[in-house]
Formats: sequence, C-alpha cells, structure tokens
Amino acid sequence: MNSLYSLKQDFLQYIEIEKGRSPLTVRNYEHYLTRFLEFATSHGATDSPSSLEEKMMREYRVYLNRHPAREIKKGQAQETLDKKTQNYHLIALRAFLKYMRKRGVSSYDPERIELAKTQQRELDLISEKELENLLSAPDVSTIGGLRDKAVLELFFSTGLRVSELCSLNRDIELQTGEISVRGKGGKIRVVFISGSAREAVKKYISSRVDIDEAMFIDHSPRAHSRMVKEDSVRLTPRSVERIVTKYAERAGIAKKCTPHVIRHSFATDLLYNGADLRTVQMMLGHASIATTQIYTNVTNKFLRDQFEKFHSKKKNL
Repeated sequence: MNSLYSLKQDFLQYIEIEKGRSPLTVRNYEHYLTRFLEFATSHGATDSPSSLEEKMMREYRVYLNRHPAREIKKGQAQETLDKKTQNYHLIALRAFLKYMRKRGVSSYDPERIELAKTQQRELDLISEKELENLLSAPDVSTIGGLRDKAVLELFFSTGLRVSELCSLNRDIELQTGEISVRGKGGKIRVVFISGSAREAVKKYISSRVDIDEAMFIDHSPRAHSRMVKEDSVRLTPRSVERIVTKYAERAGIAKKCTPHVIRHSFATDLLYNGADLRTVQMMLGHASIATTQIYTNVTNKFLRDQFEKFHSKKKNL
C-alpha cells in the first residue's frame, strides 16, 4: 500500500535525482510537505492518499493564511505568512499531488489548487550613474580591491546569481569572452563577459600567488592560515553580498543594493537596448519565461517615458 509519508520520501528523492533540484529546494519541499501532512493528520486524514478531500484543502488554505510567520517576543504584533510564502507551500503540495497522479495513485486533483494572488513585485534597480560609481568604488591598488572590482564587473557583465559566481573556478577560458555556468537544477548555460570584466578578472587572477582553484577567494589574515593548510578559502555567497553592500555605501547609493539588484540591472539593460524577452530568459537561466516577464513592467514604463519625451517634442514643432 502507498502511504502518504512513504510517497513523500519517494517524491523528494524523485525531485533530487530525476529533476535535479538543489539540496536547498529539496529541504524546503520537505519542510512544506511535512507541515501539510501534520495538518492533514490532525484534521482527520489517514495515511491513505485518497483521504485528502476538498474540505480539508480549504481548511489548509485558511491555516496557512493565519499561520504565524515567526516566533514573536512579548508585546510584538503577530505577523502571518505572506502570500508568497503561502504559495511556496501550495506549489510544493501541487507538485507532490502531480507526482502521485503520475505514479497512478488516486488522490486530490492538483489542478484544483489555486495559488494566492500576490501584489505585483517591484524591482529594485540602480541608475546608470549609480552603477558607474559602484563599479569604480574598489581600490584596485590592493589584492582585495582587485578581487572586488572583478566581482562587480562580472556580476553586471553576466547577470550571474551569487551562488553561480561563487562556484566559478580560475581555470575558465577568458579569451573567448564566454563561460559555461551550472545554474539552478544543474542546468548549464553560456554567459558572455564584457571587455572590462575580462580585464578586471585577468588583473585579479594574475596578482594571486596561491594555488586555490576558486576564482574568488578570501584574502583576510584568518583565511591565510587556512590557505597554508591547503584548505580552499573560496568566497561564500554571504561574503559576496557583504562586498556589494560595502561598495554600494561607498558609492553613495542610498537604496538597498545586493547581487540580485545588479542582476536586475543586467536584465533591464539588455531589454532597454533591444534584446527580446526569450534571449534575456536564456541569459538569466530562468526555467520559465513567466519569471522573466517581471522585467517588462520596468521596460514598458521606460519605453512610455521615451515615447512621451520624444513624441511630444515632435508634436510641438
């Protein structure tokens, strides 16, 4: 007999091995599905997939909507899960139900699970001038500054995710101006490196005397002792986030600036300059073009501003 809990474990192995999902995604799905199964059990479900019914699903939606977002201290107002987090739970549940259907297991229809409506997401972007100030902020007379300059240039040149940048090794071929990266789900894509990014990376790599295979490493004294033991001191995503924040403050950028903000700027820059949405999707490594469509809201406003600026000028001649 197929029990819900055994099917859950089969499903998690399926998305890890067959679908190539990252360990973080698998861990999140396990968390979401465990929460659902605990709720279902406490609301009359048995361990049978056929015991999942419409009334229970409606109650689960209410449960998620009222669930505390986090533990609070005495006197603080209670926050509940936002719509986006609720949807993460529902997406995991829907995927699990689809998996059971694929296995021929009779259960609740996954198509009947609708996601909560969320507010349209607004992109955090920096201006062209702010970007120039950011890229020129590192002090390239130091090894750390050379590294940070290369990090910032490479981010804007390629639109890499921070995890993708951290996983790069120094043996990549820079001459061709393109590199292959392994993105989400283990998918390989090609990204292109601008001349300024290529130059910044070359200067940084040529200034190093270590044998660490990582492209970007920690140059702090604490890291040096680990390097002597031949341990890798590859930069972590958190370290890179701190680097970007530091130079954003130095460049006088008041708004929040993260590696993902630079990725957004890369995408909108492509669209402003005529790239089509499908091309941007491929360069960002999005599995679905729906994820990329958020950028059209920004570029549509840009195009309208340009239309009003230049078309109104023509009418006034």
